[in-house]
Amino acid sequence: MKPDRGWAATLAIIFAGVAWGIISIFIRKLSAGGLSLPEIVFTRMLFSALFLGGYLVVFDREKFKITWKDLWLFIGSGIVCLVGFNCCYFYTVIRGYAAVGGVLLYTSPAFIMLFSALLFREKITKLKLAALLLTVSGGVLVSGIYNQQLSVPWGIVVSGVASGLLYGLYSIFGKIALRKYDTLTLVFYTFATGTAGCLLLGDLPHTLAVCCRQPDLLPYLIGCSVICTVLPYFMYTWGLNKTTAGRASILVAVEPLICAVMGIAVYGEDHHWLRICGVAAILSAIVLLNLPSATADNEG
Repeated sequence: MKPDRGWAATLAIIFAGVAWGIISIFIRKLSAGGLSLPEIVFTRMLFSALFLGGYLVVFDREKFKITWKDLWLFIGSGIVCLVGFNCCYFYTVIRGYAAVGGVLLYTSPAFIMLFSALLFREKITKLKLAALLLTVSGGVLVSGIYNQQLSVPWGIVVSGVASGLLYGLYSIFGKIALRKYDTLTLVFYTFATGTAGCLLLGDLPHTLAVCCRQPDLLPYLIGCSVICTVLPYFMYTWGLNKTTAGRASILVAVEPLICAVMGIAVYGEDHHWLRICGVAAILSAIVLLNLPSATADNEG
């Protein structure tokens, strides 16, 4: 049966991008409360795994069943993709190259389009290439990197590109796993293996001590885990199962658009006209991918 390329999948993937895009609200509060970025990543994974695991225990225990020979898929999506991506991306940001990191992160659609063509025989059409160009250009403009005189070390370039590659690989591991497993199964084991992979990054005693001293952080931990992790990963994975990986990777690029809007509207960041052009470019890419001709191309 051919996957549904309708608006349901499109809206689910865009919702995921929006939810990921507002994570700064929670991250800034948790960081200001005394949690380090590795601790935030660890608790984000842990709370997400516990929340989704609890849901499955109560409502659908059958979703826990996997074939152990397929464990590599969940190690790939959880440890390689989620943990690896977070380590590379946060390294880039912590070193003071947030704009560069944001741009290089959105090299992921190019990687996904290439891997999807090789592994899944997805077409690389002129329309997709145009959408990809608009997405990458929009990411550059939205990041604001054009206003900075930067001499970027090679280590930062490598970590930034690696973050885009690992971010994109989730779609590849996910596409393969979804041939056999339900969306909830994939998302749960991604968080579970990701939590295991984060054990060396997180300091659970310190995290607990901070939360005990500041109980007002708990809603932000829950929000970061549920609103910005469980729900968007579920929606993205569900949408990925109903469209092509290349198309999904471009649709989810609404995330930097939301980050830019958040920065301008909430944090009073620069709203240069080029940044507005970047927002328009990303929106144009989303519209292009939902034209009837794009749907027809995807049917092949």
